[in-house]
Amino acid sequence: MTNSIRTPATLVTGANGEMGHGLIEQLASEGSHNIIAMDVRPIDEALRPKCNTMVVGDVLDLRLLDRLQSEFEIHSVFHLAALLSTRAEFTPEAAHRVNVEGTMLLLKLAIEQSRWHGNPVKFLFPSSIAVYGFPDVASKKRAGKVREEEANTPVTMYGCNKLYCEHLGRYYARHYRQLASDAESGGVDFRGIRFPGLISAATVPSGGTSDYAPEMLHAAAQGKPYACFVREDVRIPFMAMPDAIVSLLRLRSAPREALTRTAYNIGAFSPSAGEIRDIVVQKFPGAQITFKPDDKRQAIVDSWPEDVDDSAARRDWGHAPAYDLRRAFDDYLIPGIRERYGL
Repeated sequence: MTNSIRTPATLVTGANGEMGHGLIEQLASEGSHNIIAMDVRPIDEALRPKCNTMVVGDVLDLRLLDRLQSEFEIHSVFHLAALLSTRAEFTPEAAHRVNVEGTMLLLKLAIEQSRWHGNPVKFLFPSSIAVYGFPDVASKKRAGKVREEEANTPVTMYGCNKLYCEHLGRYYARHYRQLASDAESGGVDFRGIRFPGLISAATVPSGGTSDYAPEMLHAAAQGKPYACFVREDVRIPFMAMPDAIVSLLRLRSAPREALTRTAYNIGAFSPSAGEIRDIVVQKFPGAQITFKPDDKRQAIVDSWPEDVDDSAARRDWGHAPAYDLRRAFDDYLIPGIRERYGL
């Protein structure tokens, strides 16, 4: 860890992930941020020139967090570090520690930072459609576009973690130590986004439950057969990664008084797995994509909504995705995938 002599900074956890790469590139291009990039693995070489400080460590490491507390003046936190849905089901207790306890420790860090420099710390939190849980496909289809307060009965540890952390963020923002004689609130300005499935042309899928869409693309580009682990008719919302990054930054920049929620749905397009397959085969005519549903993973995807009502995000902070389904493939995914594999 290098010393920053208490200059105002933005902390990005999970910096090496898909979203971390795109976010740090955008923050660096703005030119007004001292970026602290944190990850459990050494920061990727491509990111290092864009960051002022690289921190290798765990969000559960109290000594490391104490050092961050004492050495930096943190005004914004983008807390991207998490154990994702598939891995969390194999190690639910570890997922709870990382996803919940890690988030709470960073919220506490934000409170302490706010006390020190006297300004609210913006805490940007990527949540997920995994916070929803429908009991069966019929209920999911009847629901249509789901509002934030509906069907909050997740069936995965990851979804439970994300939903609880949304509530933790709301508590730290509005009700922190409310019975104490020196009660305080407002030190944390918590802003959450419930992301749909994210599709990136820049990085390889990492085994998430919604990764069947990018896995089709990467397999087709490499000439490998792919057996999709969900049914052809399954439908959930998706978004191109550039729109996800823009959404985080747009929410960060919104006036606090304009926000009516601490966690927002956002959406872009909601194709079936079969529709995604058809586009991939059109772009890669030799692609061998079949459907071989995995009952357990299928059940998780069936519990997620077919689409989300993101009217609050559009109204409060101007959410407006640039990529619909066709443009996401034609202008972003296909060119990026072809470049990645030298096609």
